[in-house]
Amino acid sequence: MKLVLKDSNTYINKRLTAEERDEPCLDVAWHYHPQFELLYISKSTGIRFVGDSVDPFYPGELVLVGGYLPHLWRNDPEYYEDNKGLRVKTIVIKFLKNFIGEDTFKNPEFSEINDLLDISKFGVSFGRSVSKKLHNELMEIPKLSTAQQSIKVLDILFRLSKVDDKKLLSSSDMRQYSLDKPDRLDSVIRYISDNYSQEITLTEIADIACMTTNSFCRFFKKMTNKSFTEFLNEVRVRNASRLLVQEDLPISEICYSVGYKSIPNFNKQFKQIMTSTPKEYRYSL
Repeated sequence: MKLVLKDSNTYINKRLTAEERDEPCLDVAWHYHPQFELLYISKSTGIRFVGDSVDPFYPGELVLVGGYLPHLWRNDPEYYEDNKGLRVKTIVIKFLKNFIGEDTFKNPEFSEINDLLDISKFGVSFGRSVSKKLHNELMEIPKLSTAQQSIKVLDILFRLSKVDDKKLLSSSDMRQYSLDKPDRLDSVIRYISDNYSQEITLTEIADIACMTTNSFCRFFKKMTNKSFTEFLNEVRVRNASRLLVQEDLPISEICYSVGYKSIPNFNKQFKQIMTSTPKEYRYSL
């Protein structure tokens, strides 16, 4: 999951692009780009990384990601198995802030949209009630002319700026304008994502980054705003929360499947991150 500045050659002279994607799995690279991105997932499940946030995602996901904010939607493991035949369906809308004209959003009448675009530097997730109302319109956008797309996206941004059912994702501004050892971070996040269900020691993960443990701890904290242990626990707990929703498995089995060896410790970490115990979380759904 290499953190890369995405090549935008396909967007030359285009301030706004909208496409419908139907593919076996989502992007496997942790990346960023100068455009804002409005992503709607109509069919797919997995774990979402935006800035320093880690959360499961499901059909109906609607997220606005600000420019230069690192992000990744990584599917559940079965999506990467050729024999499963699973498909992902998404609407991806990318736009520059001047897609409707230079400095348009500096005008008072567009202040609410401007505020929404400003907080998107943290990533903004909208509730299912919002995405459900917008489903048909979002699915139609790629079929519209360029002018119609601009008008429709402006309208949707205005409506999104008015809703209360939304939340910020990253706890801090994690936008990247230059890369600091991207290959190392790529290797580390890929390793954690692929091996969170196994024991991962600090020495082991520092070796993956080709760093001493002390240097690695400083580097990882700087790049993710979390310690390695905090990040690993969050990946494990978010995957556990996904399993609690998707699978009818005993909580003890879920505990061990995401890498915990102790049920009390699993319960403690789960409650610390999710503010409820696994049992309470499952019955609250």
